[in-house]
Amino acid sequence: MKHTWKITFVLLGMFLITQLIGLAVVYSYTYIPEIPYGMQPPEEIDPISGLISTVIAFVFAILIVLLLNKYRAKLVLRAWFFIVMLLALGITFYSILFYFQTIRAYASLIALAIAVPLAYFKIFKQNLIVHNLTELLIYPGIGAVFVSFFFYSLNPFLSIVAVTGLLILISVYDIWAVNHSGIMQKMAKFQINELKLFAGFFIPYMDKKQKDKIKEIKQKYKKKELDKVLEHKKFKVSLAILGGGDVIFPIIAAGIFMKTFQSTPFTFLSIVPALFVTAGATLALLYLFTVARKGKFYPAMPFLTGGIFIGMILGWIFTLI
Repeated sequence: MKHTWKITFVLLGMFLITQLIGLAVVYSYTYIPEIPYGMQPPEEIDPISGLISTVIAFVFAILIVLLLNKYRAKLVLRAWFFIVMLLALGITFYSILFYFQTIRAYASLIALAIAVPLAYFKIFKQNLIVHNLTELLIYPGIGAVFVSFFFYSLNPFLSIVAVTGLLILISVYDIWAVNHSGIMQKMAKFQINELKLFAGFFIPYMDKKQKDKIKEIKQKYKKKELDKVLEHKKFKVSLAILGGGDVIFPIIAAGIFMKTFQSTPFTFLSIVPALFVTAGATLALLYLFTVARKGKFYPAMPFLTGGIFIGMILGWIFTLI
């Protein structure tokens, strides 16, 4: 196991909570006329065309990030992260505020007002608690945009075909980027070491050996001397991370699955097939955390995609019972 059981379940718990919030946000936008801030996709877009556009946009975004990394354009990257996270948080908050009739006319502005300080502290102040708490809300907002982009009400099952293709392509890319090119590791290290932020869940922790070392030092020195001693000591800190893409794509898949069955006679049960998808992804991630070994990087999307596909099959079987 790559991390301790405690850290593993904290990371897994944050993943699951984000998935459930994501489903709630996607469901909420079923009854909201449009996504704010100009993020509403064209009506009745063909999901296959949406898949092609998404792949092109994804490749373009990766190339831009790599270029900015190469030239150490820290300010530009931070500004980019800030804008994306600000809009994503705003979309999530709007999905709640819209239902308050008295403030509906100003809901998008209020949502941004709430999002601004959170995005600021996340990007420019590097507060660990703010970082992980906002991650719970950022990916549901991004997921809602992609679900709206992929869902095709004229033929909802075509949306499942498109999102299946997306998952396969992303999984292939993830294997190449992690196991062969090392792009993912380079981008993650640059974000953490240079930008002092990370697009994903981020939990630094010490293992038992390091904790025992600190305990031994505390017992050896008096309180007045302790700070000076600790200041000159070096301690190894492990990092438990989970990339944002590994969180977003299961939300998109579960959201598409939910909206597909909202368009059938199973409307009131549409959340259940989606929960099968969420459960499949969560169990797949748990399996990866269990078999992973310290010091090695693993592409998570192939595991998640497998879990999502199993969840889709079981969810479909449920609708036939």
